[in-house]
Amino acid sequence: MSPFAAGGSTDTVGRLLAPRLSERLGRNVVVENRPGAGGLIGTSFVAKAVPDGHTLIFISGAFTAHSAVTKNLPYDPVRDFAWVSTVLTYPFVVVVRTDSALQTVSDLIAAAKKNPRTLNYGSVGTGSVFHLAAELFGSMTGTEMTHIPFKGGAEPNTELIAGRLDVIFTTATTAYPQVEARRMRALAVTSLKPAPQFPGVPTLAQTVPGYEVVSFNGIGSPRKTPRAVVARINREIRTVLEQPDLRKRLIEQGNEVQPGTPEEMTRSVADDIRKWQRIVAERNIEVQ
Repeated sequence: MSPFAAGGSTDTVGRLLAPRLSERLGRNVVVENRPGAGGLIGTSFVAKAVPDGHTLIFISGAFTAHSAVTKNLPYDPVRDFAWVSTVLTYPFVVVVRTDSALQTVSDLIAAAKKNPRTLNYGSVGTGSVFHLAAELFGSMTGTEMTHIPFKGGAEPNTELIAGRLDVIFTTATTAYPQVEARRMRALAVTSLKPAPQFPGVPTLAQTVPGYEVVSFNGIGSPRKTPRAVVARINREIRTVLEQPDLRKRLIEQGNEVQPGTPEEMTRSVADDIRKWQRIVAERNIEVQ
């Protein structure tokens, strides 16, 4: 189950994995999209599904962000799922227009401090990972920029290039072709180590020590799924992710292939939610 619309990055990765998992598990693995309400519809369906290993959910970092900004979720985002494994992680990139006067992260911080709320940044919506990544930056640097939320994934990029936004935090996959075409310039990546597809671009943590935002894709199942079933699916995911052609394709898209144990994914989901809850409280972000 993908709780997002078809064609997005999470859906694309899920469809790369599905036929390979079918071969390993000996049964058809089909990606079903149930988008709506920020992923709430599809996620609620899986939380209430029969815990027999036949219904899985494929999530991204949007799951933890949404969990931090939504009141009265119809499920517990940690305890109501048997988390199976992460699949991959990927950083965000801080980008500006190619002709922007902002040449470095230090320039961005100085400009934001000199004229609070004058700089505009865009995201795909209030409470999205993109929004919270920028607010984490504001919290750690003591700066205030004006958030412009959009409904579509491509709109912030279009608005930045058109000159109606000053900066955006976006995925490496999205930023790469625009940077290559010299329509955007990368100021920093949000992982603790440099991204190979952006040679020479520093990490944001080099200017803002401790800053890290790394999103992910991962697989979960309903809470009472037997441990033996979870272990089997985890094992097959690891095997699939060792296939050289798949690894190559995922890495070329700006991802780091990173399977883990069920326990590791459970901790990661819980830690991510707590991090975003702190930012929501510190920055007075209105919960939905």
